Amino acid sequence: MVQRMSRMMLKTLRDAPADAETASHKLLVRAGYVRRSSAGIWTWLPLGKKVLENVARVVREEMDAIGGQEVLLPALLPKEPYEASGRWEEYGDLLFRLKDRKGADYLLGPTHEEIFTLVVKDQCTSYKDMPVILYQIQTKYRDEARPRSGVLRGREFLMKDSYSFDTDDEGLDASYQLHREAYTKIFQRIGLDYRIVSAVSGAMGGSASEEFLAPAAAGEDTFVDCPACDYAANTEAVTVPVPEVEQVEHPPVEELDTPDTPTIETLAEYLGVERSATLKNLLVKVDGKITAVGVPGDREVDLGKLGEHLAPAVVELVTAEDFEGRPDLVRGYVGPQGLAGTSFRYIADPRVAPGTAWITGANKDGKHARNVVCGRDFEVDQYLDVVVVEPGDPCPRCGTGLEIGRAIEIGHIFQLGRKYADAFELDVLGREGKPVRVTMGSYGIGVSRAVAALAEQTADGQGLCWPREIAPADVHVVAAGKAQQTEIALEVAEKLHSAGVRVLVDDRAGVSPGVKFTDAELIGVPAILVVGRRAGEGVVELKDRHTGEREELPVDEALARLAKA
Repeated sequence: MVQRMSRMMLKTLRDAPADAETASHKLLVRAGYVRRSSAGIWTWLPLGKKVLENVARVVREEMDAIGGQEVLLPALLPKEPYEASGRWEEYGDLLFRLKDRKGADYLLGPTHEEIFTLVVKDQCTSYKDMPVILYQIQTKYRDEARPRSGVLRGREFLMKDSYSFDTDDEGLDASYQLHREAYTKIFQRIGLDYRIVSAVSGAMGGSASEEFLAPAAAGEDTFVDCPACDYAANTEAVTVPVPEVEQVEHPPVEELDTPDTPTIETLAEYLGVERSATLKNLLVKVDGKITAVGVPGDREVDLGKLGEHLAPAVVELVTAEDFEGRPDLVRGYVGPQGLAGTSFRYIADPRVAPGTAWITGANKDGKHARNVVCGRDFEVDQYLDVVVVEPGDPCPRCGTGLEIGRAIEIGHIFQLGRKYADAFELDVLGREGKPVRVTMGSYGIGVSRAVAALAEQTADGQGLCWPREIAPADVHVVAAGKAQQTEIALEVAEKLHSAGVRVLVDDRAGVSPGVKFTDAELIGVPAILVVGRRAGEGVVELKDRHTGEREELPVDEALARLAKA
């Protein structure tokens, strides 16, 4: 039926909320799509619900097209499966935990790998039941410490999560590729500009992992893009090739008096050297154990990247208290020589390669050491790419300087392998009559987040500007004038509806044409049809919301064009 604004619960706002920082947050609230219920929790109003359901419809159609079967699992979940997988502890404070009246522990589901695994274990017993792709579109919960940016980062959000189950790795590869292709179709259909980038798995587990990112200034993810080849990756997944080091004979270690130089900046200035000649040793605690991270002095340690590499271990910076009772750790003057492998585990960036020489702490107050050589004076326990990526860093694939951008994560696909199948002993009878351990994939799309990402990418100075596939209507008919124009507008709207066009008509009485025009721009339906002063002559104005182009047309021609579109 025709959506009439005179009967719709829709209140637009002239001003954005005071706490709104991103375009999507401001415009979705101002245009009457969502309203805040509490921190990180949002109510989807009639127009917003239509957009949300349109995105979900596209996701559902493409998932069905690859053979996915839709189910609906509970959001309230028992503790035991998440204990078995280890994620009850790994998720930490992100989990919403609760107890029932009998004291039993439950959680609100952040993702459902464990429960899907148990469903398949119950339902599938033979290789003949494989492969299986199951999916759901359901509300998820994460207790974000700082929910912000409207629906972009909430504590409750709508997500499509799907899971593939295969009897061998070749099957997993095929299921992974099916999802990858389905995701490209989904994001193309809903009108998102996106990049597919290499990623890390984090608490999800598994091996192969890729993210689908929507470039946007409001994005919380950073990614690198190579202008010369097709390499793209989340900055947390960028790898650095171990550089070739010319093997030369270095002088012996020389101890230097360097008073009041506890930082790289003060040290470099005191000695008159480049920061890149120094070795920075950051002390952290990994599951409570002190660990040193060595990087060139001109680079910073990316703690998020370090945490992803070491997950599920908990990584945190040391505090002043951690130096108490540790005379071997001299704050501001720590070096790996003599301590790596004994006082602490030593992790280093690949740039700290065997044969490289550094100026670093001498493990004495006010003293540093020169000519400290990796492989001669200290050993590295583990190499990890842990520095903050900077523009111009070499592409791991071709060596060209990388470009860095910000983006919103809208999808993530993982080859989980057998992590969850092992935890729950998910086996089926194989072709040879023996049990076979199932291998899994996990694939997510943020449905509500995709709405916000689209708003970020397509909005302009006047308001929202939805792609037709997910807009709340195909055309916004505006009755600009008196009762006669309203009557004609309703007639036009009914004709369009009969032709299969989704119509929103502004038939509000007592609202000026100027306010109606402003609201039409703000709401962002792809086409705006103005029934104004020439309506009595059979002429209307048709405006393309995206391009801003407008033209006056006979009513019948306008109807035909809209119906064809």
